[in-house]
Amino acid sequence: MYEVTIRQHFDAAHYLREYGGRCENLHGHRYEVEVSLEAGELNNIGLAFDFTQLKAALGTVLVRFDHKCLNEVEPFDGINPSAENIARTIFEALSAPLAGGRARLAWVRVYESPDSWATYRP
Repeated sequence: MYEVTIRQHFDAAHYLREYGGRCENLHGHRYEVEVSLEAGELNNIGLAFDFTQLKAALGTVLVRFDHKCLNEVEPFDGINPSAENIARTIFEALSAPLAGGRARLAWVRVYESPDSWATYRP
C-alpha cells in the first residue's frame, strides 16, 4: 500500500461555544492541514497520485477558511470550529473531487499548534 500525504496551512480565528474556558474567547491559529491518500498500485509513470493535483484540491478548500473568523463560515456558523470538526469538514469537501481514481482519501489531520492535532478518518 502506498500513502501520499501533503501539508498546507491557513490562518484563521475562532472561538469554541460553550467551552467554559479561555478557548471560548476569540483567538487565532496558523492551522496546518495534512491530507493523505492511499493507493494499492502506481500508475504507468510510477505515481500513486500527483502531489500537484492534491495540493490544488486542498487549496480550493482552504481558501474558504483563510484569514476568516471560522465561526462565521459554513458549517462552523452552526457547529464548533474544533480541530476535529475542521478535519471532518475538509475530508468531506475533498471526498467528491478526489473520488473515482486509483487512490482513495484516507485521512485528514488538522494541527492547531505543533503539539496539538486531530485526525479524521471515516
